[in-house]
Amino acid sequence: MPAAFKSFFPIKENVSWVRKRDSHILTVDRYTFVGDDRYQAFQADGTDAWTLQIKFVQPRDAGQYECQVSTEPKLSHMVTLNVVVPRIEILGDQDIHVKLGSQVELKCVITQSIEETGFIFWYHNNRRILDSKLIKIERTGSDTTVGTLVILSAKQTDAGNYTCAPTNLQSVSAYLHVLMDEHPAAMQRGKNSASLPCIWWVPFSVALGMDTCLSRHLTLMALLSFYLISSLVLFFIPES
Repeated sequence: MPAAFKSFFPIKENVSWVRKRDSHILTVDRYTFVGDDRYQAFQADGTDAWTLQIKFVQPRDAGQYECQVSTEPKLSHMVTLNVVVPRIEILGDQDIHVKLGSQVELKCVITQSIEETGFIFWYHNNRRILDSKLIKIERTGSDTTVGTLVILSAKQTDAGNYTCAPTNLQSVSAYLHVLMDEHPAAMQRGKNSASLPCIWWVPFSVALGMDTCLSRHLTLMALLSFYLISSLVLFFIPES
């Protein structure tokens, strides 16, 4: 955040930076008057340009800052700081279901990032993944970075919590479920599940003491047999 004042004579007066939100004097010359070591003022060598530096900028730092020179009349220069907060997410649901042995790609997307993200670290159950061959980082736009974690063949030990942690940004997590079943319910079944017809066989299955879905064919055969026997009995009974 620089502010420069040019004149035909060197500026010997004090130069202050003031935060307009609360009229707090942050710095006077090279001295800092706020209990936050992120603030620092310095003068470029051989110039009258004074710079206020704010390290690790946060959303609360947004607003107006005024550079004041203690001349008479006072010289001042106003600067507005806009803080763009990057967004970070792992694509897909927070609970991810995959088949055993399938290839998995977890994509961590960072948008609204003015500066290119230096590093993206991945953690599995709070342990950092050190194999760099499994992690790809690419800049896909002027403000977008994608960090991809590749699992070539998912195993049961790959299940668990995965965290994407870029440098100087908040982290985000997702949970990976590795399923043994070839047709897991979480992946294959919707609201109208194919298993619903089993409900109609519950009374008969309970009577037979068998599993509802496995016994439906036997129950159907029993009903058909009962129907055929009843029909034969009625056929051979003479009419009165």
